[in-house]
Amino acid sequence: MAFTVQDHYFLKAKKQHYLARAIYKLEEIQKRYKIIKAGDRILDLGAAPGSWIQLASGVVGRSGLVVGIDLKAIEHSFPNHVVTLQGDIFEREFVETALRDYLPFDAVLSDMAPATSGIKQADTARSALLFERAFEIARWALRPQGTFLAKIFHGSEFHQLLAEAKKQFSQTRVIRPEATRKQSREIYILAMKLKGE
Repeated sequence: MAFTVQDHYFLKAKKQHYLARAIYKLEEIQKRYKIIKAGDRILDLGAAPGSWIQLASGVVGRSGLVVGIDLKAIEHSFPNHVVTLQGDIFEREFVETALRDYLPFDAVLSDMAPATSGIKQADTARSALLFERAFEIARWALRPQGTFLAKIFHGSEFHQLLAEAKKQFSQTRVIRPEATRKQSREIYILAMKLKGE
């Protein structure tokens, strides 16, 4: 098997006992922008298998909270300041009931991606739909001045969604972390300082 630079992150994650290589994307963004702080309350959408929870729970510490939601069960056992929930973020009643006791959050993170079909237009449209739903939850669940970070596939909807983020947040950045696979169209929109009501 030919070894690629991208396998480096997979092997590194295994060696460091992280649940997925995706942790290095969040780690890079965290190093640059310090979006998670000690004592913060963090919501992680599409959290399975839980590598972003690993990083976030370490940063927030015992005085903080990390809530992770995914359609799949999150099997890994985490410290007491982590809550994992299984459910569909498109079911409003589930989201509102499940999160009611943990509001408001300092940051909402989403590394959600659709099951890809290989049809570029369909995949980017599905990714945009996931981003939009994460954005909607973030606007509802975040405290004023809170932070939103989410993955999206670069496609025709991207510029419109970025413009929407710019309307609701004071600062936005478009980031393509180094740990992203070369052939991937995924990028992240980081939106900081949610404008208060």
